Amino acid sequence: MKIDSPPSEISDTPTLIGAGELGAVDMPARRGTFRALRHRNFRLFFFGQMISVIGTWMQVTAIQLLVVSLFDTPEAQAYWLGAVGFVPLIPLIPFALAGGSLADRFPRRTLVVVTQSTMMAVAFALYAMTASGGVTIWLVLGLLVFQGAANAVDIPARQTLVFELVGGKDDLTSAIALNSSVFNLGRALGPALAGILVAAVGVADAFLLNGLSFVGVLVGLLLTRLPPHEMEEKPPRMDKHLREGFGYIKHEKTILILLSLIGVTAFLAMPFTQMLPLFATYTLADSAEPLTQALCSRIECSTPEALTLGLLNAFFGFGALVGALGVASWAEQYGRGRVLTLGNVGFPAVLLLFALSRSIWLSLGLLFLVGVGWVMQTTLTNTLLQITSPDNLRGRVMSVYSMLFQGMWRVGSMGAGLIAALISAPFAVGLGAALALAYGVLTAIRRPNLRRLR
Repeated sequence: MKIDSPPSEISDTPTLIGAGELGAVDMPARRGTFRALRHRNFRLFFFGQMISVIGTWMQVTAIQLLVVSLFDTPEAQAYWLGAVGFVPLIPLIPFALAGGSLADRFPRRTLVVVTQSTMMAVAFALYAMTASGGVTIWLVLGLLVFQGAANAVDIPARQTLVFELVGGKDDLTSAIALNSSVFNLGRALGPALAGILVAAVGVADAFLLNGLSFVGVLVGLLLTRLPPHEMEEKPPRMDKHLREGFGYIKHEKTILILLSLIGVTAFLAMPFTQMLPLFATYTLADSAEPLTQALCSRIECSTPEALTLGLLNAFFGFGALVGALGVASWAEQYGRGRVLTLGNVGFPAVLLLFALSRSIWLSLGLLFLVGVGWVMQTTLTNTLLQITSPDNLRGRVMSVYSMLFQGMWRVGSMGAGLIAALISAPFAVGLGAALALAYGVLTAIRRPNLRRLR
């Protein structure tokens, strides 16, 4: 599909264009990176998320650093980092499946407000525990179970809510890519800010700031204007509702291939994010020492490895941000399937090189490219699944997507933690990347139709 130039003038007059287009600007459908922002509802959601996502990634980094600080040996640190990645799996399967059914039956905005409020409460609880000095690994794991339950319901509801906020499929690729860009801007800035904050004053304030950051997204959601949700007179039983969704997925080969790719990648490649604290503390510590010393000469550092971890996460996040903006700009021009295939192969290939690197500067550059490849895969898988699925089944399809992505990531994180404890973090990451690369190449060869998806 050819990308047209944006119009030179955009009318500021709001107009109603069908039920899903409340607040859209009266203008031709634009082709380009930012065209989803012409929808008022999406703008409110988009800008409301910006601060919240930065806070979320501050918390992710702070939890990893907290776990490392609770244990003295690299073997124990590797094991418990894997456990922290695994524990949210416990509520994932039942709540993700229920979340998909709920997203197809009830107002999605209401669901997202409830789940975001729950995650805010978890952040404040983490702050209270760490500020009081009463934190233990078991309390952290218990709170992560509650957060995992809320997140499992939140993902399918929030992803399908985006479809409503832009009024349909025309601007969906742009909306998902822009949503991903916010997520990855937070992934870039949040860990960097958390690294500086934790190095200077400790982890508690990172949890406090994350709790406060949810205010923006909640206000944005409450200000959106959506048409009334049409409730079925007699909603089907949840088990029947779920069987209908699984039956549809089972007979759609394209959806099965897309789900298999995201599941394999999440299981084998994505656990590297849980292993980054070990790279920062051990693998890259010597190479990073001149850099951390230079930074610590400007601020008081009690934990310099927090700065290294913040930089590693930040470069991955900036790469994902660039990838998200790129996908929004040219995925339709070059074909979503081709760009997806490039991500399926490129992401694990560059991750394998990262596992072999012992230079902080080379590792930062490679993580930037890892972020680009990762977002090419996940954003386009998300987009193609939503475009392919009918309206009344979209929530259930996306619940299976989120269950696979989150579930396999969690199981893989536990496995990577065990391998890292027995051998090393670079070996665990390299093995997973090599196997994911093999599956990506095999799929590209055996499923050429995937490259032709538009």
